[in-house]
Amino acid sequence: MSGLKTVVLLGALSGLFLAVGSVLGGESGLVMALGLAVVMNIGSYWFSDKIVLKMYRAQEVSAGHRLYDMTARLAKRAELPMPKVYVIPDASPNAFATGRNPNHAAVAATEGIQRLLSDSELEGVIAHELAHIKNRDILISSIAATLGAAISFIAHFGVYFSGGRDRENGPGPVAAIATMLLAPFAAMLIQFAVSRSREFVADRTGAQIVGSPMGLAHALKRIEAGVKQIPMDANPATAHMFILSPLSGRGGFSALFSTHPSTQDRVDALMRLQMSGLR
Repeated sequence: MSGLKTVVLLGALSGLFLAVGSVLGGESGLVMALGLAVVMNIGSYWFSDKIVLKMYRAQEVSAGHRLYDMTARLAKRAELPMPKVYVIPDASPNAFATGRNPNHAAVAATEGIQRLLSDSELEGVIAHELAHIKNRDILISSIAATLGAAISFIAHFGVYFSGGRDRENGPGPVAAIATMLLAPFAAMLIQFAVSRSREFVADRTGAQIVGSPMGLAHALKRIEAGVKQIPMDANPATAHMFILSPLSGRGGFSALFSTHPSTQDRVDALMRLQMSGLR
């Protein structure tokens, strides 16, 4: 099922890529977009994790670092291969997992989340990210991030090269501006389709890895407050990857189209899990 979702996602985002190319460049734009889509599909499968990590200037850490040692303990408990561990130099509290499968995975957390959370709370967060790896969410998430960012980029980039086109040759600046606005929005809708429900599943699986849902429940509340206090300069196409949307602190349009369930709904689900005895 995970493989089928990946194929569907690649196809949908590639279709958007072609549509943007066609609107902005007509037949030649369509051909160029087709070539770029092929390159992006191959690149996003093999290198999406590296692209996203580089986007956030993530730095790999090794044994002896708090984050690495905690991840090693939890990965062993979850019966997962040891992922690479990265620190993101950002004061806003957040974390994500990326990679194409459990054997090629990475966990990344900001400096801010490590300062904010206690050990039990940070364990809940890392276990949640390991749950995404265990549930094989990470490939879909990483591909959506890289292709969504590419669609947003080409839509914004293309508007500067379409102003001189006339009716006979193709769409003019109005269509280009519409594409610039609608293509990233459509890409986000596809990402949202694979985001919300998987967070509840990862919360439950993460709680099972740790042995308690309480650390994660407390962490989610503190992260939400921290993100509002210190917003993260995050690419909207990658928002779905984080444990809590880094855009939630911005409010307005970004909050309206959040990639995550509400924090309170997630905390309530974790509390019900605690009362049921973590089954």
